[in-house]
Amino acid sequence: MAVDSSSPGVAPPARREVSIWAFAFGYFAAYVPYSAATKAVSSGWLPGMTAPLDGVAVLPWSVLASVVGMAVFMAFTGWWRLALKPVGTNGLRLPLPTRTTFLSGLLTSAVVMTTTISYTFSGVSIVFVMLLMRGGVLILAPLVDRLSGRRTRWFSWVGLALSLAALIVANATNTDTRITLWCAIDVVIYLLSYFGRLRWMSRLAKSDDPDDSRRYFVEEQVVATPVLVVVLALVAWLGPSIAVAGIAEFASTVRSGFVDVVGSPAFLWVLFLGVCSQLTGVFGALILLDRRENTFCVPVNRSSSILAGVVATLLLAAVVEQAHLPAPGELVGAALLLIGVLVLSVAPLWEKHRARTTSSGSV
Repeated sequence: MAVDSSSPGVAPPARREVSIWAFAFGYFAAYVPYSAATKAVSSGWLPGMTAPLDGVAVLPWSVLASVVGMAVFMAFTGWWRLALKPVGTNGLRLPLPTRTTFLSGLLTSAVVMTTTISYTFSGVSIVFVMLLMRGGVLILAPLVDRLSGRRTRWFSWVGLALSLAALIVANATNTDTRITLWCAIDVVIYLLSYFGRLRWMSRLAKSDDPDDSRRYFVEEQVVATPVLVVVLALVAWLGPSIAVAGIAEFASTVRSGFVDVVGSPAFLWVLFLGVCSQLTGVFGALILLDRRENTFCVPVNRSSSILAGVVATLLLAAVVEQAHLPAPGELVGAALLLIGVLVLSVAPLWEKHRARTTSSGSV
């Protein structure tokens, strides 16, 4: 007898799972224009710009655009319904986070803020800082799997090793490893934020039911970007009065971003990169929420962003006279990442085929 999934007490069938590689392509496709637009805006390469726009000044309006992009995405997919919870006694239901997903949303905001702040430290190589951040998350992945009791398969280890090797090769020419105390604190907060997110994702969202991942995603996202807008507004309002080295200057730049970017030649581009940023957040989170081990998902996530960065650099070099081609080390790193992606995509299919062959042979 067929089961009526609309009957009371009967759970609806699980929705079809989308391939992690579809999310990886979406991440790549969104990261290319995001990376290119960010570089062009922060370098002053856009028509009508007379000076570069500070990366921190880009934040306010790009984050506001991200909030709008998030709302449109939720409305288009209908996923917001998965997080509906009763509010009061009048039957009103709203998409609300649980305590854990609220905290995860705060950590997501921290990731965005610390990434942006990392570009502002003087006397520190941004290439070295990015190596610490991206490489640190790759190293965290098997640690989180170990703590979560997840088995790490051999091809996940290979993909992890190739991703780390690609990062090291791409940055091999950088010999400046100086780092300030505030920069070190920024990197630590970034890595701790990722550690918390991956731990909670592993415990609550990585399951065979795609709706578990989508519900976690919605509950995290309804917190992340709105909280970031509030934080930026408070920084712009209160920050300039804080007599701590670097904070007042940072806050003044944020305030300038709210006020001075509007009407500038870069304004529409800032909104555009904000929408692209939200799309990278959407697809990046969905990659990490895949039910497979973090040692598999994190290299897929990191590889997509790094490859997109190389492609964005090539595109800029083709259309902007001041832009430079990727360094040889970056191209070698990209080749290693492509090999890693090939391993991660083909090896699971080969293992499934071998398992089916073994099973049919034993019958």
